[in-house]
Amino acid sequence: MEQKSATTSLRAGLRKSILTSLVIGIAVIILISLFSDLRAVGDDLLAFDWLLLPLILIGTVINYWLRWLKWDYYLRYLKLDHSIDHTTSGLIFTAGLVMSVTPGKMGEVLKSFLLRQRNGTPISRSAPIVLAERLTDGIAMLLLMGLGLTLYPPARPLFVVLVVLTVAGVIVVQRQSLALAIIRLVAHLPFGRWIAPRLETIYTTTAQLLDWRILLVSTLLSVISWGFECLAFFFVLMGVGSEPSWLLLLQATFIFAASTLLGLVSFLPGGLGASEVSSVGLLLALVGVSASAATTATIVIRFCTLWFGVLLGMIALAWLGRRSGPQDDRTVLDISEVL
Repeated sequence: MEQKSATTSLRAGLRKSILTSLVIGIAVIILISLFSDLRAVGDDLLAFDWLLLPLILIGTVINYWLRWLKWDYYLRYLKLDHSIDHTTSGLIFTAGLVMSVTPGKMGEVLKSFLLRQRNGTPISRSAPIVLAERLTDGIAMLLLMGLGLTLYPPARPLFVVLVVLTVAGVIVVQRQSLALAIIRLVAHLPFGRWIAPRLETIYTTTAQLLDWRILLVSTLLSVISWGFECLAFFFVLMGVGSEPSWLLLLQATFIFAASTLLGLVSFLPGGLGASEVSSVGLLLALVGVSASAATTATIVIRFCTLWFGVLLGMIALAWLGRRSGPQDDRTVLDISEVL
């Protein structure tokens, strides 16, 4: 009964999250298109060099593959991989992409739910993997953004603030006495006795994943993986007529990293609105394309990254359901139930 209730809640949450984000996403596209001249955006979409689409999607897929390697490494490092082969690990990771449209992408804790269904791992043990993924992805984006910081000096204050907050967070986790003292304070709050033990479990696991050596390796992997999506954005800019050059690659890297970070810290579902507006604004300021071309480039990259990931996540969820078997209580959900 408890399992069925959890699965029903998951289905309802997924359906609501995806539909809400889809409506917001469509509204954002319409608004920025109206701002840029809807007819001109339509013309630019028709004129886009769609022969570059395979290269754009390849960059996105490589990003997902490298991020899966990080997820799988964390999983096996914490010894949470019993009964989880590489195929199942890959499907669980990909299924998590469907929750990219949640605030801060933290809905990707869905992976922990799916892992618990597969081998009984408590969510409090595996959820720190999602936190470590988000942290290392954020650090990677800061490093990529830093490469082109000289292109847009007004972004420096935000960059400094994000770096300070990131370093402070890592230091708190590394200082065990400080972190445990904070958890003890939480224990004295209402419901603290229930929350504190779980926070301690999450902290202990997170501290393992943020050991300096592991943090260095996983951040390097994140820089490479997200670098491929920056490269995908470079191809998108070529598709709207920009001449390829090292400067354009640097601009694409800075703009993609900065707009993704702004979407992440906005805590809007999938960064919807914040990422698109900042992307269009930075393209106008740095690359010098027309408003319609900037809007077209933003629409294409968002569909080839965010929404392409959501689509892959839906497929992975359906695949996991089939692998479980129709009589298995661990069956996740059918793709039609998500929609």
